[in-house]
Amino acid sequence: MSEPDAVAAGRPVVLRGGTVLTVDAARRVLPAQDVLVVGDTIAAVGPGLAVPGGTVEIDATGGIVMPGMIDTHRHLWQTAMRGYGADWTLTQYFVWYYLEWGKAFRPEDVYAGNLLGAIEALDAGVTTTVDWSHGLQTPQHADAAVDALASVPGRFVLAYGNIQDAPANWTASPGFRDFVARRIPGGGRGDEMLGFQLAFDVTGDPAFPEKPAFEVARELGVPVTTHAGVWGATGDDGIRLMHEHGFMTPETVYVHAASLSADSYHRIAATGGSASVSTESEQSAGQGYPPTWALRAHGIPVSLSMDTSVWWSGDLFSAMRATLGADRSREHLEAHAKGETVTHAALRAEQVVEWATRGGARALGREAQLGSIEQGKKADIVLIKNEHSPVMTPLLHPHGHVAFQAQRGDVHTVLVGGRVVKHEHRLVGIDLDAARRAVEQTVAHLRAALGEQEWEKGMNPDVPQTSILDNPYTYTDYHSASTRGH
Repeated sequence: MSEPDAVAAGRPVVLRGGTVLTVDAARRVLPAQDVLVVGDTIAAVGPGLAVPGGTVEIDATGGIVMPGMIDTHRHLWQTAMRGYGADWTLTQYFVWYYLEWGKAFRPEDVYAGNLLGAIEALDAGVTTTVDWSHGLQTPQHADAAVDALASVPGRFVLAYGNIQDAPANWTASPGFRDFVARRIPGGGRGDEMLGFQLAFDVTGDPAFPEKPAFEVARELGVPVTTHAGVWGATGDDGIRLMHEHGFMTPETVYVHAASLSADSYHRIAATGGSASVSTESEQSAGQGYPPTWALRAHGIPVSLSMDTSVWWSGDLFSAMRATLGADRSREHLEAHAKGETVTHAALRAEQVVEWATRGGARALGREAQLGSIEQGKKADIVLIKNEHSPVMTPLLHPHGHVAFQAQRGDVHTVLVGGRVVKHEHRLVGIDLDAARRAVEQTVAHLRAALGEQEWEKGMNPDVPQTSILDNPYTYTDYHSASTRGH
């Protein structure tokens, strides 16, 4: 299939002879079957399908056909800083972005990070990404974020946030309201290609200064996504305040949810919310132990996310692998502490594959359209196939292969809404060179703004000399008793 054929308007596409991971309710695995795409929809799944004339044929033999992955929490604007904070703690991240240098990002820098990050997501088979965009200091920054997302042929959700101002302030500003009216389809609710959420955190301050922002979300009819259960920043007090004021809904997404008590998990479960787990982040930065073991115990739905490229890999293969490892490690350690041995793993590979796909669709209220390979659903599809790698042979346990063996380099073909956006390991119709140039300009700007000494210090940090170590939110002086009580 040539690149022009791949993007020809209106042509059906069939993926032939792959092992299909449906990720449907039964988690069916269908060996040697075809997936036919007509328009933006999966028209049929089965062996030896008859196809319309002019159908583009993609040989999936020896590969895995699975739903497009869905990342429910990624700070795309920070992609221009890829790897810069490899040795950071969460405190150092807070100080750098929230208190010192996050304000140095111009609209064009948000654009550059979003553009490169959105392309990176598609390249790794992530067809829907929640852009947890808390660097939107002005409406111009927000316009730049959306401009970047609109130029990349994936599905995105703009989770609008601003860490430089109080949620009650920026949600009430005329500029924010004007932006929503101008740029968000559906009267502010979004559409199939660009969804909308509000992104802010709840400190637990008894005055509940975030309440007006929740009221704006309710008025607009959009979900709130919030960093909850982040050690030293957000905890049980914030969950309790949300619950007592009636702001915990089935659409609310609790990011990390790592350092919470059973009481908070009960409140999340009772109100039908879901958790976005960023295992690489939680186990490295210090939000708390990756919480899937607790979420499973309380019946809280899970989706996966990668958080930020300032530290971690921009794909969900790493997220699945890390999540299985962290959950199983916890299970083993607890058993060993009691002198026992775990003989059967409670968390299976098929479950984390579901969290990376259908779990994300469920969190976004899109399960009827996305997240599984089923007739009538949107054709967001990933083919994992690499004839130049020994790792694709033998293919014995397909879910396990996705979770433990595959990586972004094995993503052969990606379709979003029936459009081929990657084929034969190469992006289609995407100007990667332009994204590189934009990011290079952002890096040059930041190095000049900081100066070489501060730039190098940021990558090789000491403990910050500041009294604000566990509360990065400058709009309140509240400090969590759980982390400062001793």
